[in-house]
Amino acid sequence: MTDLREALDRLLEAVPPKRLAESVRRLIADYRSGRPAEEPLLRNMVDVTAYAAYRMPATHAAVAAALAQITISPKSVLDIGGGSGAATWAALDAFPALETVTILDQVPEALKLGERMLPRATWQEWHLGEPTDAADLVLVSYVLGELTEDAQHDLVDQAGAAARQAVVIVEPGTPLGYRRILDARQRLLEQGWTVAAPCPHQQECGMTGKDWCHFSARINRSALHRKVKDAELGYEDEKFSYVAVTRQPTEQQGRVVRHPTFRKGLVTLQVCNPDTTVGPTLVSKREGPTYKAARDAEWGDQWPPHSPPD
Repeated sequence: MTDLREALDRLLEAVPPKRLAESVRRLIADYRSGRPAEEPLLRNMVDVTAYAAYRMPATHAAVAAALAQITISPKSVLDIGGGSGAATWAALDAFPALETVTILDQVPEALKLGERMLPRATWQEWHLGEPTDAADLVLVSYVLGELTEDAQHDLVDQAGAAARQAVVIVEPGTPLGYRRILDARQRLLEQGWTVAAPCPHQQECGMTGKDWCHFSARINRSALHRKVKDAELGYEDEKFSYVAVTRQPTEQQGRVVRHPTFRKGLVTLQVCNPDTTVGPTLVSKREGPTYKAARDAEWGDQWPPHSPPD
């Protein structure tokens, strides 16, 4: 993440802060509207730079958190709709042995900006429906919400067909983003993929009512990042939903789906279980090593841990 932040700061220094701030405000309004875009939201190089400043650190953090939950050894990655490459940076951090790195996007300016930061990658203008090369790992991050429902289905199907080892799809951690993830998850299951994360099972989601499955990643803001977002805090929390599928069977372990809560001598974990139930797991101090593991557990972790600490 350090290299990405340094690359972003170098780019932001070359653009007047006022123009960046205006573009950031428009982009935030557009993305929060939840409406499918009738035209690309990134219209020029200022928009692309503003988007990179406003979204790349958060996208990187969310994709990095999702990639940490799968065990693969990819040699190639294909980032579909990857814009200026935030998800690709996360893949390079997670899998340093990657040999082939390809980013596809419909916005030429986004590709040009990304190439300035990461010249080792292949940056290719691409539109939905056009063919893609195969890759070990295929990423689709924060793209589905910009598409119609039919186009979402086409993109998920194409990602599943292009991947050899794994597909990871990330969307905003909102009820709408979660529903898009559920739909993508089902389509990938129908293609024969196995859900590796976050679900500990291959059945329908056990969350009911007003709840939805999402997670959180904390991002430390640089000084320029704070300035362009007109923010005071030195950090932000990115809420995201995701699905990661692989070809190999996975061990069925529960998943902590909310921040743990603590009382004296007791930790309560909200856990999604392999039997599809979602509910509280209480761990008391009397349970020794398991209690210590529960105190260290975080939102998004597997539960129980593979081996409780001594």
